[in-house]
Amino acid sequence: MELTATARTRTGTRDADGMAVAAFVLGLLGLLVMNLILGPIAIVLAALALWRGTARRGRALLGLGLGVADLVVLATLVTSDGVLAWNF
Repeated sequence: MELTATARTRTGTRDADGMAVAAFVLGLLGLLVMNLILGPIAIVLAALALWRGTARRGRALLGLGLGVADLVVLATLVTSDGVLAWNF
């Protein structure tokens, strides 16, 4: 039975590592497009990865910071333009 618990722990850590990387990528992408959607998703994935004890703690923290930055950029754009979209 101990083998099953160890395999489950490795799988959980690998899932948490994937969440940390996904949070980082979505947070970074959210700075460019769809920050209203990708920002909160990045925050949730980063929080879950940190809660599950990811080995990629730095990536999870970067994903969390970028998710928050997405929402700050969104708030800045809405208050300055009154629009929920980027203008090029």
